[in-house]
Amino acid sequence: MSLLRADPESFRWFRRGARGIFSLPALILMTSFVGFAAFALEAGISRGAAMFMTLMVWALPAKMILTGMLASGAHILAIIVAVSLSSIRMMPMVASLVPEIRTPRTPVWLLLFLSHFIAITAWVFTTQNIGKVPREHRTVYFAGFAITLTLTNTLLVGICYGLVETFPPLVAGLLFFLTPVYFVASIWATSRQPVLRLAFLIGVVGGPLLSMVVPGLDVLIAGLGGGTLAYLVDRLVFSGRRKRREGESR
Repeated sequence: MSLLRADPESFRWFRRGARGIFSLPALILMTSFVGFAAFALEAGISRGAAMFMTLMVWALPAKMILTGMLASGAHILAIIVAVSLSSIRMMPMVASLVPEIRTPRTPVWLLLFLSHFIAITAWVFTTQNIGKVPREHRTVYFAGFAITLTLTNTLLVGICYGLVETFPPLVAGLLFFLTPVYFVASIWATSRQPVLRLAFLIGVVGGPLLSMVVPGLDVLIAGLGGGTLAYLVDRLVFSGRRKRREGESR
């Protein structure tokens, strides 16, 4: 059932999804956007631009990269490349979530539109709760949560833009720091396969080390290298162990 059909049952599931903004992941993200409002103000980004960025560049890390590079006077092509590379990590989330929420009757344009709202908070929340939703209502459920969360954060940035000027810098920094803490906890909690946790650990260890060797490329190398190394270890070590256990069980 698509968003085009405004029947009472679909609207009920849309509202259920919208109520997800009162969940812990959403509340932490909203708190972090207060920190983003402080960062945008400090970087000289106008209130309207900060709200537009929140609406159109949905992932918070991408907005931080965009704001920081704009403030530093970086070239527009460098900004485009950096933001694009930071957003590539959303592709696996889209690829894993879309098959869970679509039905044979879901229009492609609707899936493309909703994919804009897939970031780690929306992905984690939906992954944890989508199994409780009938498949024909999963699209509207996700839309209810993701669209409501995006619009709420956009308004929050606009409202808090002037208020955060009165916050002590330490408070604003702590508010923003809640986001990476939540991201780390969420990724670890939702990683059901050993190879995913191995890749995560390699990235956590390798990222800080690479930042001292190749600053600016540390995240890219740690992400691609860590994921590749974890895949090879899984194929060469863990895969053989799994096959031996399967053979013994037979």
